[in-house]
Amino acid sequence: MEIPSAMNSGLEGFQNSRQLADKSAADIVSNIATTNDSSSTGNQTSINNNIKQEVPELNQSIVNLKVAEYQARASSEVIKSADDALGTLLDVTA
Repeated sequence: MEIPSAMNSGLEGFQNSRQLADKSAADIVSNIATTNDSSSTGNQTSINNNIKQEVPELNQSIVNLKVAEYQARASSEVIKSADDALGTLLDVTA
C-alpha cells in the first residue's frame, strides 16, 4: 500500500479544481449563449420557458465555480503545509 505525499495530494487537488473550474466556465458560457440565441427568435413565450429551464443549471455552474475556488485554496494550504514540514525536517526554513 502506497501512501501519497502531501505535496502530491495538493497538486492533485489543484488539477481537480482546475478541471471543475474549466467545466463550470464552459457551462456558464453555453447557458448564456443559448439564452442569447433564443432571444433573437422573437417568441417571448419560448424565451421565458428556456430561461426558466436554464436558470438552475446556470446557478449550479456558478456554485461549482466557487467550489473550485475553495478547493484550489485548500490545495494551496496543503502544499504550503507540506513545504513547511519538509523545511522543518531539513531545518532549512525560509
